Amino acid sequence: MGTNGYQVRGRSFRTASDYQAALRDERKIQAVLKKLENADMEGWEQIYQSLHRGTVTFETLLGDDFKDEIETQYKTKMQEFSKGRGRRIRKVNQKTKASAAARKKSASKAAAKSLDDFDEDMQKKIRYEMYLQERKRKQMVLICSLLAVFCIGYVIFYYALYEKNDAEYEVLAAMVEEGEKKPDNFRINYTREEEKELTVLSKYENLYNKNKSLIGWLKIDDTIIDYPVMQTANNEYYLDHNYDQEYDKNGSIFLDMDCDITDPGTNMIIYGHHMKSGKMFGDLDLYSSREYYEKHRYIQFDTIYEEGLYEVVFVFRSRIYNENDFVFKYYQFFDAYTEPEFDSAMKSMAGMSLYDTGVPVSFGDQFITLSTCDDSEEDGRFVVVAKKIS
Repeated sequence: MGTNGYQVRGRSFRTASDYQAALRDERKIQAVLKKLENADMEGWEQIYQSLHRGTVTFETLLGDDFKDEIETQYKTKMQEFSKGRGRRIRKVNQKTKASAAARKKSASKAAAKSLDDFDEDMQKKIRYEMYLQERKRKQMVLICSLLAVFCIGYVIFYYALYEKNDAEYEVLAAMVEEGEKKPDNFRINYTREEEKELTVLSKYENLYNKNKSLIGWLKIDDTIIDYPVMQTANNEYYLDHNYDQEYDKNGSIFLDMDCDITDPGTNMIIYGHHMKSGKMFGDLDLYSSREYYEKHRYIQFDTIYEEGLYEVVFVFRSRIYNENDFVFKYYQFFDAYTEPEFDSAMKSMAGMSLYDTGVPVSFGDQFITLSTCDDSEEDGRFVVVAKKIS
């Protein structure tokens, strides 16, 4: 047989073996074409991927010609499919500007019109996809609605609690003011084991009788800091309890468990939460500004037994260190038994201070340290140290 006799799909083959290989490729091509006769878009996708990945193999150039032909037809169908879907989406978006009832009616018409462009199998898939999208939309609306209700409820609860706490502390402050009007003979004497006579100040008498954990009152003029100071046998309870011994995330201002107001040492440490609302010690870090310090140089700290006025000496940032860190740990400084020990502590705090207050200190002075959390570093603390001046 001559060369002209070895032709398949317009290509000529020189040998009988090449011709037989071409015939085998032709049978594979016809099988693929038969599958494509009634194939939907998904069927075209699967066949195209099989040819593209080499799942269906050919022996001659007929295979390359066929792959190119299928790729051209596949891309054409994809463009038609995309245009049909685009028309449907544009129509739905236009109808969303109408009323709810009109929108649903118009959207369904647009969807029906666009669906006509596809065969029955593809229409089923499109309808199912639309159903999934609508269900997802409803779920998102429900979730957003629930979140909105929760957020509104939380805000209402938070501000109600905020107002409640403000009112309670105003009542406590009023009780202190009322107590100041009592004559001295209303004071109560308490005798401790060491036979030291202690007298609760009249203005704190009612508060102390209501809660024996009260040890004093802390106030800084023209600030929100105007609170009772508590103390228990641990430093945990008043982290989340208020003066009335109710759970309160604001906690209370409290004195370190290792301090003793009946026999004060060199330094008494007072703690309070750094609340974003400004409550407790939320505004203490305003002392980072020297200008603020100049206007709030003095701190009133009364124990239940005596009044006390303190002047700010040091303002610094620190943190909670590891037990083995060899550094000055302000939260462990309660007493200086020798002058060198005192000088060392003062030098350490002066070195950390954000500015020089110029307030002199000397061995034998008594201090209070106000401590709160600081987010400038991990386990950070903001600290204000004041010296007793009267």
